[in-house]
Amino acid sequence: MKLIIAEKPSQAQALAGPFSKVKKQKGFYEIPPQDPFPDGAYLTWCVGHLLELVPPKEYKPEWEKWKLDTLPMMPERFRYKVSPSKWDQFQIIKKLAFDPKVTGIIGATDAGREGELIYKSLLMNMNCKKPVMRLWISSLTKKAVLEGFRHLKSGQETLPVFFEAYSRACADWLVGLNTTRAYTLLMQKKGIRETFPTGRVMTPTVALVVKREAEIENFKPEPFFEVIGEFDVNGNQYSGKWQEKENIRLKTKEEAEVIAERTKDQRCAVADVRKDRKEYHPPMLYNLSALQAKANQIYKYSPEKTLNITSELYLKKIVSYPRSDSPYITEEEAKTLPGILQKLAQQENYNHLLPAPKRSLMGNPRFVNAAKVSDHYAIIPTENVASPEKLSRDERNIYDLIVRSVIAAHYDKAVMDITTIVTKVNNHDEFVSKGKVIIQEGWRKVLFEKNTKKADNKDDEENTVLPDVQSGETGTVEQVSIREGKTQAPKRYTLGSLVTLMKTAGKTIEDEELSKVLNQVQGLGTEATRSSIIKKIEELDYIRVQKNQVYATEKAKALITAIGDDSILTSAETTALWEQRLHEIGKGRADAKQFIDMTKRMTEKVIQDAIAASGSWKVEPLPVSKTAKAENERLGTCPFCGKDIIHIAIKRNDFYGCSGYKEGCKFTISGRIAKKKLSPAQVKRLLEKGETTKLKGFKSKQGKPFAAALALNKETGKIEFKM
Repeated sequence: MKLIIAEKPSQAQALAGPFSKVKKQKGFYEIPPQDPFPDGAYLTWCVGHLLELVPPKEYKPEWEKWKLDTLPMMPERFRYKVSPSKWDQFQIIKKLAFDPKVTGIIGATDAGREGELIYKSLLMNMNCKKPVMRLWISSLTKKAVLEGFRHLKSGQETLPVFFEAYSRACADWLVGLNTTRAYTLLMQKKGIRETFPTGRVMTPTVALVVKREAEIENFKPEPFFEVIGEFDVNGNQYSGKWQEKENIRLKTKEEAEVIAERTKDQRCAVADVRKDRKEYHPPMLYNLSALQAKANQIYKYSPEKTLNITSELYLKKIVSYPRSDSPYITEEEAKTLPGILQKLAQQENYNHLLPAPKRSLMGNPRFVNAAKVSDHYAIIPTENVASPEKLSRDERNIYDLIVRSVIAAHYDKAVMDITTIVTKVNNHDEFVSKGKVIIQEGWRKVLFEKNTKKADNKDDEENTVLPDVQSGETGTVEQVSIREGKTQAPKRYTLGSLVTLMKTAGKTIEDEELSKVLNQVQGLGTEATRSSIIKKIEELDYIRVQKNQVYATEKAKALITAIGDDSILTSAETTALWEQRLHEIGKGRADAKQFIDMTKRMTEKVIQDAIAASGSWKVEPLPVSKTAKAENERLGTCPFCGKDIIHIAIKRNDFYGCSGYKEGCKFTISGRIAKKKLSPAQVKRLLEKGETTKLKGFKSKQGKPFAAALALNKETGKIEFKM
């Protein structure tokens, strides 16, 4: 009998789906004997990460207090412990693992780094030595699940992926906990009572936003003027901009007025007509970063929202694994696409686009390249084609993007003629006109209809269709006008462009190249973590997001100024190299211990540099932020001792506690309950009225959202849910 360990309850339910007569038990499913389990199987699940790295104080008691002289904290050997809230499920898994009937374990968590860490660290913690096999699939359809169980990988084969995830977790512990304490304590010496969380990936991301903020703040707009001419050449009307040596902008209005005066009502002649034919291949298929960027561009979805929606579509078995970093598929997936398109052709949304000009992608290296598929192939629809009416609006939007990307890949290239007309007035002043003509629409027919059209097109003039005039033809200047403008500051990052920036380690990419985002793992973070990092730096008050625009806060500016541009901690390039080394560990080409030792040395240097440089820091007092309220803010009365309840934000905690703690009162209210952050106003009502109004945003242990009121039990001091 086998024990199958899934990552979460919803995934376990999907894995149990293909089997008959499955019995649901408390904390697991029981699969009776059938193919491919002749002796049957137990199917249980984790609740995400059941284990967590132990905090500093559990290595050494003196590490509990934040002191500079205890830094850096360097455990000789990292240890895991069971998360208290997940103890019951851990005991269920442990009991099943040591059941005498169980002869082997099948890891069925997400086929990736974190999934590998979740189940392997669990088995190590339990000291379970039973043989291990690995389910490694990119789809939860019945066919994919059964094929995956019939062709399991050995546990040894995926061991390097575990070492990669373990090394990443240890490196984040070393860098994050040590540097957070160092910069927070050093800032306190400068009079700033604020916690400054830092991290291996988080801090260089914040640095990129701060750098752009500085570019915007330091930008000084300059006025410019353009002279626009309206021409009539043998009955053909068009407009053009005055230019001199390809420069179309003038610094003063007086210059523009002189040109306008000498060219109005004059004769003109077509000096040159150039037509450049350009061919555009269909965009590449989506990996997660590209999908997040596109969904943010079109629908303004945050990266986290896009990941959550795509994960739901994956659990519904209608798209492949969402956390993919590859825009390629293998020949096996390419073979399934004609059948999938045939089913999509039955849908009203897509029947006008299908059948596509190309029946298959086989042999097309732009999309089919097994060598460039790492853990997972591109995000594509599965053979379980969804009916749009069965999906929510958000799910329909993301599903539509994924479906259209695959349909577009089966279309021909788009062909355009880019036309440039140079018109001379009085054989002296030169005006340039630009436009384009679509010769072959190709894949644009699929992607540029309805709301899939790009949100920020180029200037209208580049979409203008110009008349068919010939070089040497003459005409008249019908009108001349002056257009005034100002140079524009660099654009703020959007949530979508920030994901792309993290993917490329700070290298900016033009919008039309989003589908070509780097395939190799050389950016900040991973496909699975970038959205959570962006959310985290927002929660930590390092960035503000307004109308999808990302702003750096004063807190972020203070931190990055203190760390400096030349620090390892703020270097996107250095962090990208760390990611590359981690990637090599996952491929079995680098040693995990060497990487952790290197991280320890780097952490030690960062702390030494910070202490040495702190004497010259010039920091201004920060405005009170959302996450760092003044400690003397009174919210109510303690139900036990009658003293004031105040809002406290110290270390990495944000909570509400009794001001009589020095006298021994231990009453506190956590700042976050069931993953929902409580505002001071909500706590104030809770203390005054005994309960809050109905609140949304709570999440159960299984990750399901729910709404409830909170009630204060004044006898026990505990906060209870009132459904």
